[in-house]
Amino acid sequence: YLIFFCPLNLFYKCVAFLPVKLILVAMKEVVRVRKIAAGIHHAHHAYHNGWVIMVLTGWVKGEVLALWVHPGRGQCWGPVICVMSSDLFSLLPSSPTKASLYGAIVFTLQQTHWLPVSKNTLILLFTLFMAASKVFMTATHSHSSPFMLVESMLCKVLFSSTAGSAPHDSHAVSHDAPPSPAKSKEELNEGARKRKAKKAE
Repeated sequence: YLIFFCPLNLFYKCVAFLPVKLILVAMKEVVRVRKIAAGIHHAHHAYHNGWVIMVLTGWVKGEVLALWVHPGRGQCWGPVICVMSSDLFSLLPSSPTKASLYGAIVFTLQQTHWLPVSKNTLILLFTLFMAASKVFMTATHSHSSPFMLVESMLCKVLFSSTAGSAPHDSHAVSHDAPPSPAKSKEELNEGARKRKAKKAE
């Protein structure tokens, strides 16, 4: 209400002020960790040995429900990239989505006594990690994931490649041929408009 109806846009200017924004971002991560822990706790009461149910419940409580807010406002999903040329949606999880999933896994391990850490200590440590990483990303305007290093190491161990790299095929690509130029965003938008006009005809 205040974002849309505050006179002179004062509330938005106050919230967008960087020190205030950093405090709000840190508070949001505190709430996120509490939601994950509460989801795991509730799921553990109903399904004592249902690890998948516990992880999914904690994940949903932490992040996944936020995915449905953007389509409700008529926007494209936050962790989804709209591919304009083919009108397809490609899922690309954001850092909070990944953090919620990893947090749900860690809290599930603690709840089932596979992780020898007290719940309060785990909540404190995970909250500090989440708040510090989110505040750093917001302050530096960075979009890189804090889990990128761990994910690239796991990809190298499990799949013998780094995250985001394609397997090298020496037979398929010749080294002398110049790389094909990528289509610009304007060209893709123009192609999408032409296809829509053709369908309308």
